[in-house]
Amino acid sequence: MNLLMDNWIPAVRASGVLERIAPWQISDRDDPVIEIASSRPDFQGALYQFLIGVLQSIVPPANQDEWFEHWQSPPDLDALKKSFEKFAAAFELFSNQGPAFLQDFDMPDGEQKYIASLLIDAPGGKTLKDNLDHFVKGGSVSGACESCVAAAIFTLQTNAPSGGVGHRVGLRGGGPLTTLLRPGDNPILWRKLWINVLCSEDLCAGPLAVDHTIFPWMAPTRTSEKGLAILPGDVNPLQMFWGMPRRLRLESETKSGRCDLCGQHAEALYSTYRTKNYGMNYEGPWVHPLTPYRFDGKNQNPPLSLKGQKGGLGYRHWLGLTWIDADSGDRAALNVHTFNHQRFNALEETEKNVRLWCFGYDMDNMKARCWYESEMPVLRISEEYREVFISFVCTLIEAAREVIKELRSQVKSAWFNRPADVKGDTSMIDASFWSATESSFYDQLDLLGRESNEARFMPAIVARNWLKTLRTISVDLFDDWTLSGNAEDLDMKRITKARRIFIGKLSKIKAMKDLEQRAEITKEEIQA
Repeated sequence: MNLLMDNWIPAVRASGVLERIAPWQISDRDDPVIEIASSRPDFQGALYQFLIGVLQSIVPPANQDEWFEHWQSPPDLDALKKSFEKFAAAFELFSNQGPAFLQDFDMPDGEQKYIASLLIDAPGGKTLKDNLDHFVKGGSVSGACESCVAAAIFTLQTNAPSGGVGHRVGLRGGGPLTTLLRPGDNPILWRKLWINVLCSEDLCAGPLAVDHTIFPWMAPTRTSEKGLAILPGDVNPLQMFWGMPRRLRLESETKSGRCDLCGQHAEALYSTYRTKNYGMNYEGPWVHPLTPYRFDGKNQNPPLSLKGQKGGLGYRHWLGLTWIDADSGDRAALNVHTFNHQRFNALEETEKNVRLWCFGYDMDNMKARCWYESEMPVLRISEEYREVFISFVCTLIEAAREVIKELRSQVKSAWFNRPADVKGDTSMIDASFWSATESSFYDQLDLLGRESNEARFMPAIVARNWLKTLRTISVDLFDDWTLSGNAEDLDMKRITKARRIFIGKLSKIKAMKDLEQRAEITKEEIQA
C-alpha cells in the first residue's frame, strides 16, 4: 500500500459518506472531505499531523499570498495528485527490502514483537508478566489492517516515549504536546490542514527532494550505538515532520480477517514486526512547528517541548499555548505564532472563529498514564495592546492559582487533625476548581479581547466578574469536598473552623486584593 496514492485514511465527506480516502483527495471540491474519522484519538491527531507534513513537504506555499490563495480555493484535484506522485516512492508501507515508510532501511534481524506493541498505551512485557494489565488488556490486538498499522507507526515515531536502553525518544521528546489551529463553523478538511501549513521561507527548508535528508528511511539508518546525535543543522528542517527515532520493520502480512483496532474486514492483516535499539538520536535545539516549547530566558539550555501532564489541559495553560507566558518561558508553536502575526487579519470576519486543538499523552517514562486533548479560543490581539492584555491575563490566572493553594490547604485542615503530616494526592481538588472556573475565565478573556488599543487598565467589569467567580466557586467547592461524606463521620467543628479561615484568607490573598482595586470595590462590598 502506498500512503500517498492509495485509499487508507478514514474520513467523512460533506454528503455524510464515510470512506477511506487517499491524501490527494483532500482537495476534492465536488463532495469535500470534512473530517478524519479514526478509530482512536491518538491516531486522529497523528493523521492530522501526517497530512500537514505531506502538504508541508510536497506543496508548501512560497509566501503568504500563495498561502491565502489556496486558503480561498484548494488546488485542483488532478494537480495535487500529480504533485504527490513525485514523492510516492517514499511512502510505501511495506517492502521486503529497501525503503519502507518510517522503517529501518536494511534491518536484517531484531527482536520480534506483536503488532500491539506499536501502540503507545499497550502494556509492556513486565506488565503482562506480572498480570498488571488491568485497564488496557494485553492480547486484545493480534492483527491490524494496513490503515491502522500505518497510523500506529506514525503515531509511535512522532510521539515516541523512552523505551528502554537505546530505544530513542521522538524528535520533540517523549509524549510531546501538539497544538493545531482549527477554523470553526465546520469547514472542509483542507482548511483544517492548510491553516497549519507554513510558508517555505518560514521553515528555510531549501529544495524539496525524495531523499534521506527529509525522509530518513530512504537510506541506511544513522544509528546511535556510540552516541551519535542528529542536530537541526544536520538534515533538512522538514525532517521534523518525519522523525524516525525507533528502528522497526514490518513482517509480512498474514491471512485476511477483521482488524482488531478499527473492526473493518481486511484482506491482509499484520501481526508482527521486528525492532532494534539505537535508532536515530535527535538532540539539540529542535523546535517542531506544531509544538509549543519552554525557552530558557538565559539561553543556556535548548528549548524543551511542552508535554501532556497530569491534570489535563486548561485555561491555566492558555497564555503559553496561544501567545507567550513570560513567567514560565512557554511560547506558542510556530504555526500558532505565524497565524497570530501574519494571517489573522487576512481572514474574513466569518472565518475568524478559530480555536486551538491541543492534545498529547501524559507519559511516565514508558508508561502512558492518560491521553489528553482540549480546545481553547484563539484571540486576535493588536500589537499595541498585546503587552497589557497579557499582563491582564496573568493577573487572572495568578489569582486563581493562589485561591487554589488556600482551597487545597483548608480542605485538608477540614479533613484531618494534623493536615501537614498527611501525604497523598489532592490533585482532584485542583482539577475540580480549574474545571468549574473555566467557562467564566473564557468569558472574561472575550471581554478583554474586545478592548481598544487605548486600554491601559483592566476593565472593572472583568475584575468584578472574576472576583465573584473565584469566591463563589471556591467556597462552593470547599463545601462539596468537606460535607460530602456521611453526616456521622464529619467533624463539623473542624470543618466550620477551616471554612471560616478560608473565607478570611480569600480577602488577604495579594492577587485578590489587586483585583479588588481594579474592580473599584468598596470596603463595605468586600465585607458583604
